[in-house]
Amino acid sequence: MSEMKALLNILPQVGKIEWIGLRSKKRGAIETVNEVVVDEMTGLAGDHYIGKSRKRQVTLIQAEHLKVVGSILKKEIDPKLTRRNIVVEGINLLSLKDKQFAIGEEVVLEFTGLCHPCSRMETNFGAGGYNAMRGHGGITTKVIKGGVIRVGDEVIFKVQTQDQ
Repeated sequence: MSEMKALLNILPQVGKIEWIGLRSKKRGAIETVNEVVVDEMTGLAGDHYIGKSRKRQVTLIQAEHLKVVGSILKKEIDPKLTRRNIVVEGINLLSLKDKQFAIGEEVVLEFTGLCHPCSRMETNFGAGGYNAMRGHGGITTKVIKGGVIRVGDEVIFKVQTQDQ
């Protein structure tokens, strides 16, 4: 294993789910929930992305990035306005690139891409909202193993071995 690959697999930090939100329909209001059922084929129960592209079944954003965006815009950021599903604190989501990671006791997700801001950020946050979110939009994932995600669950990267 190369030194860089070895470094990419050192991620002892443990994240924590701080917030969960679901959109029942496109452009619909976000409902905050304390837990959600996750399915390999349909994603988050109650979210409008059910049955669509598996590469964007669950979106996550870092709580730390919400603070950065808030600092740029000089206002507190409500996670609902980001249109993401899950807010995670304590782990660098970008360090999970091309990796699978566990949430709680059951769920396994796989990083599939970056979740870039859309023009709605300008509407949701006001002038400069789109640019404030650039580089802080979070990640998209697909579900590898379903279960239940709850606020307070840990987010952990587990190094994959050849046997897994």
